[in-house]
Amino acid sequence: MTNLSQALDEIRNELASGLIVPYLGPGVLDLAPACPVPKSPEVLADQLVAKVAVPHKIRKNLTAAAQFIENFKHRKTLTTLLTEAFKADVEPTVLHRYLATLDKEPLLVVDVWYDNAMQAALQGRKSWGQVQGVSQAEHFGNWVHYFHSDGTPAEAIEADTWDAVLYKPLGSITPAKNFIVSDSDYVEVLTEIDIQTPIPDVVKHLRTGRHFLFMGCRFRTQLERAFARQIMKRSSEKHWAVLSGELTRNEERFLAEYNIQRIDMPLEAFVTDLIQVPAVEGMVAVG
Repeated sequence: MTNLSQALDEIRNELASGLIVPYLGPGVLDLAPACPVPKSPEVLADQLVAKVAVPHKIRKNLTAAAQFIENFKHRKTLTTLLTEAFKADVEPTVLHRYLATLDKEPLLVVDVWYDNAMQAALQGRKSWGQVQGVSQAEHFGNWVHYFHSDGTPAEAIEADTWDAVLYKPLGSITPAKNFIVSDSDYVEVLTEIDIQTPIPDVVKHLRTGRHFLFMGCRFRTQLERAFARQIMKRSSEKHWAVLSGELTRNEERFLAEYNIQRIDMPLEAFVTDLIQVPAVEGMVAVG
């Protein structure tokens, strides 16, 4: 048995046992045919600067471009542009639907993009809710908002009763158009994240002792690495990341430092191998 097949078997078993936290990045939307929303920070930056002129040197930098728009056109303009970019519903991919069937409770899924595909996939569960990061520019003094599955506001204490928790640390289009996207948004969060203040208690509890499985993510930038590092803090000591192609030195160092085993294959091939296997005990088959 190859190292890759061993890793796939281990991931299947740990998913079935409820010991893995799926961590979804924007690249997951590459699995969605004709996806109607931006599938990467670079594409989102292109859409924003197509609507508002920003200095050439920051046109490809999403957080800097968003900050320029916020400073010179107002936060409401930025929120309106992001709402326009993500207003279309995204049909859940086979991966989203598969994760939603995992029946070891409580399930924790982390999703670091603004689309609503994972929310749609979870609609079939009997009890779930979501926790979203919110901007200090719009909700000063609050780090997260809680929502029931129907989109109505919830209290933090209610999250302890859900059988599945969707954590959207950067916010989401659904249900309340929350977006952490500009430089100042990130500065506020990163100032406090080392002491874990922005991380909701339910996430701190559910991550304990669990492994993380990173899919559709890159770790090229400091922001990408910082969020992953802080969200996986005090979890287990072994994780996986599906990453194909050449890695940067920073990515290689990050994987080594946090004992993240690289699965070097395209995400589509990984998902196909993962779910086209007879369901193991404790896991609901996809279909």
